[in-house]
Amino acid sequence: MQLSDQFWHRFYLSVIISMIVLRGYCQSNFILNDLDYFHRQGLDVMAFQDYYPDGHQGGVTLVQNGARVAANGDLRLEPMPGQWSPIPKKGSTVVDRNTNTISTTLWYPDSSKNRTGFNPIEYPDLTFSYQVHTHVVDHKIIVTVDLDKPLPDEWYGKVGFNIELFPEFYFGKRYYMDGRAAMFTRQANVIFKDAVVQPLAVGKVLTIVPDAKEETIRFSSTTGEMYLYDGRALFNNGWFVVRTLAKKGSLKNAVVLEIDASCDPDFLYPTIAQVSQVGYLSNAPKQVIFERDHNDQTALEVVLQKVLPEGKMLSVKEGNASDWGDFLRYKYQVFDFSEIRDPGLYQIRYHDKITHAFAIGPNVYDVDVWQPTLAYYLPVQMCHMRINDRYKVWHGLCHDDDALMAPIDLNHFDGYVQGSSTLCEYPSGAAVPGLNHGGWHDAGDYDLRVESQAGTVQRLAEIYELFKPEYDGTSIDQKQKVVEMLRPDGVPDILQQIEHGVLSVVGGYQALGRIFRGIICADLRQYTLLGDASVMTDNQVYQPASNLPMDDRWVFTEENPRRELYVASCMATASRVLSGYNDMLAKQTLVLARDYWQRYKETDQLGTIALAVELYRTTRDQEYLDFIFGHQDKISENLRFLGPVIARIIQQIDNPVFQNAIHSAMVSYAIEVKEQVKETPYGVAYKPNIWGAGWGIQTFGYNQYFLHKGFPDLFDKAPVFSALQFILGVHPGENTASFASGVGTNSLTVAYGVNRDEWSYIPGGSASGTALIRPDLPELKNWPYFWQQTEYVMGGGATNFMFLVLAARELSDE
Repeated sequence: MQLSDQFWHRFYLSVIISMIVLRGYCQSNFILNDLDYFHRQGLDVMAFQDYYPDGHQGGVTLVQNGARVAANGDLRLEPMPGQWSPIPKKGSTVVDRNTNTISTTLWYPDSSKNRTGFNPIEYPDLTFSYQVHTHVVDHKIIVTVDLDKPLPDEWYGKVGFNIELFPEFYFGKRYYMDGRAAMFTRQANVIFKDAVVQPLAVGKVLTIVPDAKEETIRFSSTTGEMYLYDGRALFNNGWFVVRTLAKKGSLKNAVVLEIDASCDPDFLYPTIAQVSQVGYLSNAPKQVIFERDHNDQTALEVVLQKVLPEGKMLSVKEGNASDWGDFLRYKYQVFDFSEIRDPGLYQIRYHDKITHAFAIGPNVYDVDVWQPTLAYYLPVQMCHMRINDRYKVWHGLCHDDDALMAPIDLNHFDGYVQGSSTLCEYPSGAAVPGLNHGGWHDAGDYDLRVESQAGTVQRLAEIYELFKPEYDGTSIDQKQKVVEMLRPDGVPDILQQIEHGVLSVVGGYQALGRIFRGIICADLRQYTLLGDASVMTDNQVYQPASNLPMDDRWVFTEENPRRELYVASCMATASRVLSGYNDMLAKQTLVLARDYWQRYKETDQLGTIALAVELYRTTRDQEYLDFIFGHQDKISENLRFLGPVIARIIQQIDNPVFQNAIHSAMVSYAIEVKEQVKETPYGVAYKPNIWGAGWGIQTFGYNQYFLHKGFPDLFDKAPVFSALQFILGVHPGENTASFASGVGTNSLTVAYGVNRDEWSYIPGGSASGTALIRPDLPELKNWPYFWQQTEYVMGGGATNFMFLVLAARELSDE
């Protein structure tokens, strides 16, 4: 049968249209931009600009439609590496714009991590170096690996190039390995053969998300088969891993991986309105910050509307957002509505979008803002107790067998180091009494770092001293070692929490004759526990002659004047608040602080000055004030550290010469701070890094409170409000959640604490927050295992958040 010309015309036209459509999915060519990564509309490829592989952040990285979907592309020794797996040492990176190639030199082992350093790694007996070349040809990414010399024969089949896929993004989505279809499952999909974890799929070409053209990525290799693994088979925080092995007999092009990634060719980052998830005090600054794509040239008209009780909307302010400038990869605009003070609910309308409702008023922080930290987070973190929460038990009585003296000459896997001596009367392995009281688990690690214990105590003491919160919602029985959450016992919770922290620090001091460094489990299997802390040990003190397991935690000591002075300063603060509540503990705490004053008062330590300030505030002894006056020059030269410290007493002392000298020195520091807060649209000192800056910004706001109080003519109070709003949602990135879990309309409800494997949160915990994917991508993922984004910590996390909220409430009334 002969087909008509009309048929062939339609046929060829349909083919041409199909080709145009297929090529339209981000098939334009890459450019190598000024920030040294490959870019085309909707797709970015970074090469070794990050280097944090144990945090799944580094190597070759793909950002598709604004989201990081693949990372850690590099040569690895295992198909599914974990946190303590060997990682290479990164050397130099060369960017060749003539050939569109980024080349990085790396090698194994990394001598700075091989059985040494903060998180020591045990490397195998294998030494080699290599180069990873990331090259683009038209719309494709080609990654090649060149070895400097052949690998030992026994390592072929083990060394391969891995690139990791972010699991949460792919849950429920499909893939093809050659012609076989399967799905990325939410729980680990583990296949065993002879008790060994097997790959999910093996083949020549892996195509992920073939049914969504803007998300499709195709992987292929000319040097060997492709393997797809589920890294969660071995580690809860693992990712999906695409792997191809190094080819034996090849030095140049030992690995060749080709990546063809689609995306939205018209992708524009959506305009994000960053507004507080809680609201604004009537007398405080108020801004909504808009984060926008550089290619979005539409005018931004903004309407602030009040939500009336009957549901109607009343426009109270309209106008265009003003340009702020560029920051990271976006442009920013600001809409200020600080003059609006009328109490009520408000929303921001822009384009065709409306933000969540937020409150304005003098009492917006009076409930459900700082209180969850005291009512939930601090009780949950309490060690050496059973924590009951109505029908729930957060954890049973834990670590009642604390602690054995750590072995000497030990570099622990979590950074603790015990030197050649125990520095006390107890030999290694001996049971140290008095350590099974008080303290809070630091983050999700269940350890007790002394600086975290002391810092939490000091912040709580300062909160009580300055703001007098009399909240009582928890019963704490130290004799029975039982906590009942949401059951008042007639005592302010904050005093009971201060007592709990001091019991740990003072208990260690009395037992050891010195401040302990920390208390932590001895075994990595214990350390990675995800669950009830009470099952980490058997709560019975280990005796060598018994049949009990040696599961007790170790206590470490150290000689570290800076840390010891900090702890002593915190204890001096606590002594003031405990006086009248637990007088015996207050005296013991002051004994500790004075002991360390005697140890270090003749040294030239900045911490000695800070300790002198707190001891003077507690005792009013002239000795400490004379010491402070005698170090006027030292204080003036170190205002970044000592400025907020000396600001606590500058208004109360009678020494005009000293006061004038310090005030004069503060002038230049105040100018420095004013310049810092202008560097970003957020009004805080903020330099994005791999780790989220939430805790640092809270510390900045905390310090600015004291500087403003001590030197109101030099330091504005606005940064205190800005720091708080940063935590409450006014921060970079499309995820504008409050970093304080359970606080505000939208908050981090998948966070990294003792709860992390439950994909849940602890109310009142304050997370690290939005991190930086270098060089310019802010990121806050919905993923419970990112300590660099969603981790809770003691000693400056949640308690600094509490302080900021209460400080802002006070400052708004000035």
